[in-house]
Amino acid sequence: MTQRAGIFPTFFLSGFECSTFLWKDRGRRNLVAETQHDRFAHADYAFLHDVGIAVAREGIPWPLVDRGEGRYDFSCLAPLIEAMNAAQVLPVWDLCHYGYPDGLDPFMPDFKRRFAAYCRAAAEHVTARVRGPHCFTPINEITFWGFAGGEWGWMGPFGKSREGRYALRNTLCAAAVAGVKAIRGVDPKARMLHVEPLIHVVAPRDRPDLADAARRECEDDACHAWDVLAGRLCPELGGAPDVLDIVGCNCYSFGQMEYREHGPHQALAPDDERIVPLCELLQGIWRRYGRPMVISETSGLGRGRKDWLCDVMQESLAAVDRGIDLHGVCLFPAVDMPDWHTGQWLHNGLCDLQPQADGALRRVPDADYVEELHRWQRLLNRVTVLDEDPFSDPVDLNDVIQAAHRLKMQPDRDWA
Repeated sequence: MTQRAGIFPTFFLSGFECSTFLWKDRGRRNLVAETQHDRFAHADYAFLHDVGIAVAREGIPWPLVDRGEGRYDFSCLAPLIEAMNAAQVLPVWDLCHYGYPDGLDPFMPDFKRRFAAYCRAAAEHVTARVRGPHCFTPINEITFWGFAGGEWGWMGPFGKSREGRYALRNTLCAAAVAGVKAIRGVDPKARMLHVEPLIHVVAPRDRPDLADAARRECEDDACHAWDVLAGRLCPELGGAPDVLDIVGCNCYSFGQMEYREHGPHQALAPDDERIVPLCELLQGIWRRYGRPMVISETSGLGRGRKDWLCDVMQESLAAVDRGIDLHGVCLFPAVDMPDWHTGQWLHNGLCDLQPQADGALRRVPDADYVEELHRWQRLLNRVTVLDEDPFSDPVDLNDVIQAAHRLKMQPDRDWA
């Protein structure tokens, strides 16, 4: 059988929380520093190497590197690049993870131009220092940022209206398109992973009058950014089919929700009969765009991490068996992260973080989660530890397809 080359050197990916938003009353946040990934980059990347993961989503902090007037300081990337090169892990660079430089605002006329200039500078910097193929996420979760920064007031630019959400997501889409073009001016072969939440929204049982609003949110609003990037909506913003390259779906249990007219929706209980199987949600996105797909973030919590991975893989392989072009599953994050609101550790990483007396955050792998990863690597004929040259051959997707056909996983609604 002829090899069917995937996009990445391993089917399983990971990543590091890298938000740099202005957060409510706390000012600028830097999650790379809060998780001490900057301090323990070598250990973090060595861990990924040792569990057979050769791809990781990694952030470039636009607010910290862009000094204005075309001046950039990428020195904060040096330890990250050194660590990923030593461990032979390929980055997917997040260029804007909810944060923009001080003194700038998404609604300023200069926002798109400045973002594009930064994207070009960032691409020039990293492509010269990390082997390819090169992959970028220009702006992370445009749809969610629209809500959190345009309607809920959680993060900059602190909008608090539906109109503010609509305006923010469109200006972010326009900037993302400009970013794609700037990056491809540096590396025409660069791949783009456009990441958005995969959601399902239902009306409350006692409010059937909200059914249309719930449907619009999960069928139209949730796909707005992808539609604009693909040129299907708002063509004046510059989208085109080649801009929407790889479709990244962030899959979490709280992505299945009951509609609320004001504020964030209510997550459905894991055994709620209104839950739609993940397989069907993935199929819906595949039918809509027909682009290569990645589950760009997924994780369970606490002791549920192992079972969550099992559920996601069963649903993913059921979707592959039905024809979707799935190139990978990103177990995100590699190391734990704090709840943005409370600061409590979420226990959702491949490694937990254990505070030490000297202030260091010790990395403690979740043994059950890692073993479940290895079980699925073996089922898909993947390595469990990277070999001497993990980039010598991309994933042969025929292995994944054959496993899907052989295992014949059946989708279900119960995520308990």
